[in-house]
Amino acid sequence: MKNNNARLELSKEEMKSYGYQVVDAIVEHHANQHEKLPVALGSREEMDSLFLEEAPEKGSDPSQVLNFVLEKVMTNSANLAHPRSFSFVPGPSNYVSVMADALATGYNIFSGGWAASPAAAELEIVTIQWLLKIFGFPKRKGGGIFTSGGSMANLTAVATARRIKCGDDFSKAVIYLSDQAHSSNIKAIRVLGFKKEQIRIIPTDSELKFSVNKLKNCIAKDRLEGLYPLCLIATAGTTNTGTVDPLVELGKICKKEDIWFHIDGAYGGAAILSQKGKQAMKGIEKADSLTVDPHKWFFQPYEMGCLLVRNHKNLSHTFTEKPEYLRDIEGNTSEINFYDHGIQLTRRFRALKFYMSLKTFGLKEFRDAITYNIDLAEEVETMLRGSKSWEVVYPATLAVINFRYHPINKKYSEKELDKINQYISGKVMDSRKAMLVTTILNGQIVLRMCLINPRTTMKDITDTFDLCKKYALEIEEQLASKV
Repeated sequence: MKNNNARLELSKEEMKSYGYQVVDAIVEHHANQHEKLPVALGSREEMDSLFLEEAPEKGSDPSQVLNFVLEKVMTNSANLAHPRSFSFVPGPSNYVSVMADALATGYNIFSGGWAASPAAAELEIVTIQWLLKIFGFPKRKGGGIFTSGGSMANLTAVATARRIKCGDDFSKAVIYLSDQAHSSNIKAIRVLGFKKEQIRIIPTDSELKFSVNKLKNCIAKDRLEGLYPLCLIATAGTTNTGTVDPLVELGKICKKEDIWFHIDGAYGGAAILSQKGKQAMKGIEKADSLTVDPHKWFFQPYEMGCLLVRNHKNLSHTFTEKPEYLRDIEGNTSEINFYDHGIQLTRRFRALKFYMSLKTFGLKEFRDAITYNIDLAEEVETMLRGSKSWEVVYPATLAVINFRYHPINKKYSEKELDKINQYISGKVMDSRKAMLVTTILNGQIVLRMCLINPRTTMKDITDTFDLCKKYALEIEEQLASKV
């Protein structure tokens, strides 16, 4: 048989050279982010003109391909770790975790079962235990699993609740969540086969928190109609406003009514490391399951979500399958196979980046960074309240603040104010100098800042407000010319 030359390999020297180029590019990106633009703009037509081609039959020089990617791909992707990336939930990761991801991918570690990689499984156990302690879950009985993100963690939680509480028949089950709950929860519920009429969207109160009284009324009505209250999904830090639902009260209701209590803390959960956040998270330890997203406020790169559970056996009882081809690698009960705790069989080694960054920086630096973010948002609120041009629509809450341009010496209608603030956002985004988009609160179009990047400074914020003011004056002139 002739030798196989199709080995998909570079020489040792070529690998070193290529690797140095990649690391140099990543270091330059991390060291000089503040000098770049956070926003990427590009139409489908423009992207097609750059990238659309047939799959090449013959290869190209590795450095040539890499340079093309650095010049065309990376520059045409939004930089959510930029200090002036204020929208959605930014992704301010850290370099140690980036390199940890490179190690995990470079060694191609399979993190599904113990037999394939006992060290990877052990590090997931250890880091999950760190999180269990942070959130006050039982250390021995509790458990969890790292997922691709909060969406998959919420899906895993609802699937577990359904299996443990309903078995195979969930035809009469009802799930409760507020009108401020993240859309991933609705998606998870629908993916799992629940019908629209099995979902109860409970209106929030004037503070945009889960309305306890309306929830109680709804549960009572459902029981009278012969339905089965299965699960309540509360939110610890809504995406819109950072609001935390009344977790203590909701936990008591779930215990009394025997309802599975899931808390979606994908955004705000990490705030528990700060003093103010810990107070806001009171009651989070009573959840049956909790979603947190390390790739948000624990400063990890994408993808890394996490589901914590009060009883680890609930995961294995929900997801364990015993195919013949896995029978030789089951191990003993202390050797966890994480493919038995979630949906994925093949899993990347997500725990490594969390482990290495916490070991490198220590929990105190994470705690200080989160505290800084919360204090910064409150400083922005103080600045806005002292201005004649800006109105705080919802106060700074867990590093999120909502506001709008609304000068006190002008009598703009609500429609005009919506137009002005939408214009400001659009022009700021067009400038690419800051990522600042709108949301809707109480029917008003408002600007929203999410300030979880520890490298964002007050100057980044004031420079952005100067930009906003410039565009506000532009739209005011346009409106005046039409009068």
